Parts: sequence; structure tokens; C-alpha cells
Amino acid sequence: MAQTRHNSWMTAAFLTLSLACFTLVAAGKKKVDTPSLDDRKRILHVLNRFTFGPRPGDIDLVSKEGVDRWFEEQLQPEKLNDSTLEARLEPLRTLRMNTREIVENFPPPQIIKAIIDGKEPMPRDPARRAIYEAEIARYENKQDRKNEDRKNEDRKNNNNEDRKNETSTNGDTKAETSAATPTNPASNVVPEASAADKVSEEERAKRREAKLYADIKAEELLDLPPDQRMKEILKMPPDEQRALLNGKSDTREEVLATLSPQQRETAMALVNPQQVVQSELTQAKLLRAAYSERQLQEVMTDFWFNHFNVFVGKGADRYLITSYERDVIRPNALGKFEDLLVATAKSPAMLFYLDNWLSVGPDSDEAQGLRRRPQNRGFGGRGRRGRFPPPPRQAKAKRKLDGLNENYGRELMELHTLGVNGGYTQQDVTEVARVFTGWTIREPRKGGDFAFEERRHEPGTKIVLGKKIKEHGEKEGLEVLHLLARNPNTAKFICTKLAQRFVSDNPPQPLVDRMATAFLKKKGDIREVLRTMYQSPEFWAPETYQAKVKTPLEFVVSALRATGADVQDAAPLVGALQNMGMPLYGMQPPTGYSMKSDAWVNSSALLGRMNFALALANDKFKGVKANTAEVLGSTPPTGAHETLTAFENAYLVGAASDQTHAAIMKQLDDPQITRRKLDDTAQSPNVGAIAGLILGSPEFQKR
Repeated sequence: MAQTRHNSWMTAAFLTLSLACFTLVAAGKKKVDTPSLDDRKRILHVLNRFTFGPRPGDIDLVSKEGVDRWFEEQLQPEKLNDSTLEARLEPLRTLRMNTREIVENFPPPQIIKAIIDGKEPMPRDPARRAIYEAEIARYENKQDRKNEDRKNEDRKNNNNEDRKNETSTNGDTKAETSAATPTNPASNVVPEASAADKVSEEERAKRREAKLYADIKAEELLDLPPDQRMKEILKMPPDEQRALLNGKSDTREEVLATLSPQQRETAMALVNPQQVVQSELTQAKLLRAAYSERQLQEVMTDFWFNHFNVFVGKGADRYLITSYERDVIRPNALGKFEDLLVATAKSPAMLFYLDNWLSVGPDSDEAQGLRRRPQNRGFGGRGRRGRFPPPPRQAKAKRKLDGLNENYGRELMELHTLGVNGGYTQQDVTEVARVFTGWTIREPRKGGDFAFEERRHEPGTKIVLGKKIKEHGEKEGLEVLHLLARNPNTAKFICTKLAQRFVSDNPPQPLVDRMATAFLKKKGDIREVLRTMYQSPEFWAPETYQAKVKTPLEFVVSALRATGADVQDAAPLVGALQNMGMPLYGMQPPTGYSMKSDAWVNSSALLGRMNFALALANDKFKGVKANTAEVLGSTPPTGAHETLTAFENAYLVGAASDQTHAAIMKQLDDPQITRRKLDDTAQSPNVGAIAGLILGSPEFQKR
């Protein structure tokens, strides 16, 4: 009954607040007369645009330092101490590995198949060897299931054929069979359980037995010190390891929780090594956004990754993205655009994602058969000519080199530089594709680096945007990238996207023009473009204040920062983002996620945000502790209304609208909300509920 009442008030609160949100968003699209921003609002405006949201005390710190000085410090991230963040990232070992090391420690199926076929040796290190053995057992079990399914299908086909033969020789068989089926009410015959049903029941029994064994084993392991416990886990057969580590119970979770970070990582890899790589990548993104002192660099890293999007679900990119973000995007996020463009073009992650690593010039030596085609096919991902990379279900298909592939040439101009109306033609796309033939990956199956393969390169002169590109091997690509990076249409396109991210969904054209002029004059210096934007009156215009709706990522991280949350395990937050429709690194098309409010404002999305806010404020995410009570100080308010005011001041800087304040006040009149327990005669405020309603409010969802 109590849970029903809880859901009732939460739903009522959501419906009221969501209506308020739609009203406020609509009002935000209209030009209204607003007084200029005072000093406190100016600071909040800067923190909302150039960070993932203010933390408790940030406004006062920036006020003392000066907002202009703070902004200049953020433009020089290498000078900012980020040791607190680094300590949180220390357990995530894959973040410090190159791609080859990641592949060796957390093998993909193709490496396991090579070992089974005798083409690769088993590792000697006991922990790594156990991971490989577990994957080999998993691979062989999968093959056994496939063979059994094939045999069952063959038996089924043979039985069907036998029935057809019997029917053809005995005309009464069909009638007799019909009379004996359960669909005939006159029949009492119950068909014997099928082989599939028997197998299914047998499998269920095995699972129950495995679960019971795992619980008993977990109790035994908890009595051992972590090092000895890990040795025992490594000695277990793969099936028993999986039963122990892949199940859900408090005891089994405690077995993992009390291991060292590296031991825990190894234990998780015994179940799914690829998942370890992706899990550490996604958790690190949230931790960086929440805790880094280099906030502008992290905001720009997110911006550029989205601009040069790569999909984590495509084959080898599961392993390549760690290096792509660390070594390509982040170091160049505030540098020269051309340097960033060249780095992405040479990145194995981009070469694989858009299939350029397979592109072969029609008149190249490779195409003319002057050398046998290489057999190294990478981790999977069937190349094709078309607008988007292939879906994940095709990722394991084998393929041959596809000839000339135009994917990268098209996206380079349409999405990375000139823009869809940037003055290029289909002929330019084809010519750029010819230029980039031979840009490939050395040993992609093993996590190799960029390589230029002369024999795949299309010979001859190319014409790109009316400019003659003479035959010059790899340097042709660099010439084209330089040409595109200095093009006025590129300056306009990039500056429009930057203004959309930092100013408004429809930025003023004079602002974009001013930024584009700085882009061309300073040869694509991203710092100078951001300075120009920061110093422009359009950035500080009252109508831009809280005019942007947060994406799910921005919303989640801003809530963590506002509450001063302590995140020991970011995995539940990664799952929450997926539920909100923004899985990290999970955008399949190269367009990336939209930065505009229209993509994120709808009733379903708002309900998801409200549920997240309430769950966070009430510490429902395991491994995440929101310090909501700290906002109230050592002598917290005794009433619900006073508590609401305190949270409005803390999370919204006192900027709650009358509509939002009234909506929440109405909910607070319900005693089931203001009291923690039904029998609490003191009616102490439900701090978690009030904080959650504020975090889910329309004002907090805007920046």
C-alpha cells in the first residue's frame, strides 16, 4: 500500500512538472525582454556552458577568482592538477593500455579461434591463460550447440520427409493422425514431450544445480584472503567460474567486491573479456565528466567525439575506441582543427568504422592482381558502400577487399568539414575516396596502427573542389585534409556546431560569422574560436541564459556534480543513460547525437529523467552515494517547505520558477511525501524526495 501511494505522488509530481517543462521550453524559444545578467548569473551561465555543471561551492570559488581568469585557465588544461580524477581512474587498467595490449589481455573471438586452430600460442601468465581457457571453452560450447541444433534440424527434416512418404502410401494416415491430436476434443491422447522440451528441462535443472553450487562455493571463498581466493577461482573449470561470477547474489557480489581492482577485472574477464573493455571505457567517461578539474577539455572531448563519431558496437572498434578518445580526440580538443582532422583520418578506429581500411583503387597494383590479397580481416564488420556502417549483427561476417569505398570520403566532407551544403559534388566524393585508397590498418586483428599501403593506392591525378591533386601517395590525403581544413565552408560549419553547443540551438548568424572569421584568421585554432565566442555579446545575451536543454549525459553528470555524489561504481549510471536513449559511444550513424532540445524533450524522456533524479537522491544506485543532506548544513530545516527552499538555492541557485515551486509545494502538502515513515509523528521532511523533485525539475534540466 505504501509503495502504491509513493508511485501515486511521484507520477502526479511528474505530470505537473513535465507540463511546466514543456511550457518553459516553448517560452525559451520566444524572444522576451530580460534584464542583463548579474554577476552571479554570469558565473552560473559560464559554469553551465563550459563545464558539466557546477558543484557545491563552485560559484563562490569562481567569484573570488574572477570568471575571465577561470575561463583562461580552462583553456590551458595541461596546467590544471587532475590528480583526484586520476586516482579514481587508477583501477581501470585498459585506459592505460595500447590497443595491442588490450587485445592480448582481453581477447576477441578471432584471437581465440586462431589459438584453437594452432595459429597463435597460449599466454604463459596464469591470469591471462585462465581468461583464454574460459573463452576457448565458451567458444567450443557454442560450436557444440550449433552442431546439436543442426542435427536436430536434420532429424526434424527427415521426420517430415518420412511422414510425407507414409501419407503418400496410406491415404488413411492423415485422418488417423488428426484424430489423435489434442486439438480433437474426442481424443484423450497426450503427445509425448518433444526432444526440445526434454533438453530445455534438462538445461534448467543444470542451471539450478549450478546456482546452488555457486552459492556454496562463494561462501567458502569468502573465508579466504583475496590473493588465495583469486588463485582458487583461476583453478576452477570455466563452467564453474561462469556460474560463480555471472550470477546475482549478495554473497557472490561480495566475493568480487573484496578483491583488488586488477583481480576483479580479471574475474570479470573470465565471464566476458570484451565487456570489460567497454565497461571501463564507459565508466571512465562518466568519471572524467563528473570529477575532472579540466572541465572545458572534457566538454570539448565529448563535443569532438560526437562530431567525429565512431560506433562501439562495430567489430574492432570495441577495442580501438579507447585509444581513439585518449590519443586522438582529447589531446587535440583545444588545439588546431587541422591537427585533429588528420589524427582522426589516420585513426584505426575511424578507418575501421567507415571501412576505408578496405578501400582499394580500381587501377592500383592490388586491384590488378600484382600481389595476392592479404587474408587478415580484422575483428569483423562487413564493409559496404553506403551512407552508414553496417549494423552489429553483420560484424562477424568474413569479407574480401571491396574495391573503392566512398564512405569516408562522403562523411569527411558532409559531416567532418564542409557540411551538407558545403559546395562539393558526388564527383568530389569519388575523387576524395580515390585519394584515401591505401590508408589502412596494419594487422587490425591484433590491434595494429595506421599504415599506408602503396599497392592499394589509386594512381594518377585527382581533382578535388576544382584543385588538382598530383599523384603523391600518402601525401595526397594530407593535401586534401589541409584543403578542407582551410575552406571557408568548413569554418562556417564547425563554428555553427560550436555555437549550437555553447550558445543556443539556433545561434545568431553574426556570432557564427565572427567565430568563422577567427577560425580562418587563426588557422583553425580552437582556443581562439572559443575566446571569440566567449567575448561576444551574443554569448552573454539574457535570452541565451538557460536556453539549452541538457542531453541525457549532461543531465546525469550535472546531477552527480550538483549533489557532490561519490561514485564508486559508475556501471549503474551507464545503464541509466542507456535507458534514457543515449548509450555512451552507442550512436551507430556517423552523425552523432543531436545537441538540440527537440531530440530530447518528450514525455517519455522527462519521465526517465524524473525517475533517475529520484533514484539518485534516494541512493538507489548501488555504488553511488549522493550527498544531498550536506546541502542542508549541520542544522537542517525541520519543515518540508524550508527544505525545498534550501534545495532550490543549492541546485537551482534560487532560480525556480513560480510554476515549478507551486507544483512541488502542492506535492509537499501530501503527508506521505513530507514524512519518511507513515508512523513518524514528527513528520520530518523526506529529504530524498524533495531533492529528487528539484533535480527532476524543468529548471535543472536546462543549462
